[in-house]
Amino acid sequence: MINVGIVGFGLSGRYLQAPFFLTNPKFNLVKIVTSQELPPHIFVDTERAASIDELLADKSIDLISVCSPSATHFDYAKRALEARKHVLVEKPVTARAAEAATLFDLAAKLNKVLCVFQNRRYDSDFQTVRKVVESGILGEVLSYEAHFDRYKPVLNAKAWKEAPDATTGILYDLGAHLVDQAICLFGKPDSFSGEAFTQRANSEIDDAFQLHLDFGRVKATLKSSLLVKDQGPKYVVHGTLGSYTKYGMDLQEDHLVSGQFPVQPGFGREPASADGRIRTSLKGLEIEGKVETLPGNWAQLFDNLAEAIRSGKELDIKPWEIVEQIRILDTVKTAGRHNG
Repeated sequence: MINVGIVGFGLSGRYLQAPFFLTNPKFNLVKIVTSQELPPHIFVDTERAASIDELLADKSIDLISVCSPSATHFDYAKRALEARKHVLVEKPVTARAAEAATLFDLAAKLNKVLCVFQNRRYDSDFQTVRKVVESGILGEVLSYEAHFDRYKPVLNAKAWKEAPDATTGILYDLGAHLVDQAICLFGKPDSFSGEAFTQRANSEIDDAFQLHLDFGRVKATLKSSLLVKDQGPKYVVHGTLGSYTKYGMDLQEDHLVSGQFPVQPGFGREPASADGRIRTSLKGLEIEGKVETLPGNWAQLFDNLAEAIRSGKELDIKPWEIVEQIRILDTVKTAGRHNG
């Protein structure tokens, strides 16, 4: 088993990652760095640690998962690699593309695995979009539109999430997912443009953005805002033969926060009412109907991580994809934030 230590016990460490480490037989969750008490009925064999230094000094720990505030990711991941640990780090991995490249180069030099927690690649909605695109049923894809909207007009209670920093704000938070998904589908864009801006009263960070990625024939639009109460489609894809539209979004986070575990029946499944709509042409026939949404499966990320550590299998989430993602986010963010 791969012995794991987690740094941080917030949303990501407590709900989005720990349940997978607890239920996957390839992992053994040994310690969690937190000032909180660990619920003993859930974390039966897991100890509370005082700091990341304790994890770094523990020779029994093979993998350190960095779920601390974004500004600490580069430093903690670098220290963990230097301590000869494999690393899983929350997105955004770093603020700058050069920093991300430094971490991946260090991991390769030390023969350690560095994986970024791009869990939204394994969402129910995106996995379905990906299968629709790759199936060719829409013909040649020309237009791809993805949204990650929420309605949160009140500033976040976590002070670090609202403090101005290179890695805070919705562009690096939710934009990291949308850009990663677009790169996963279409590769490296030929060019890109965009802006991040502020809409909420008294906010000091970007809470909305719009990005345009040019992949040649495919033009991608990525948008997000914290002030969208009546949300539109999550994905809209148009091709030479047809169109696909998907409303609603993956439920894994909701299921995990409610106390469900990944091994429970129905985990990660959206209701049939959220199935996407498709209209296309096939061999002279006009087809219109629904596409059943695949179940969300973040467990794939953990299985792939375990295989990379155990047998050297290539990670699904490639280093160059992450470096390119950060380059895009950093370029757009440093171009200036505009108040709305």
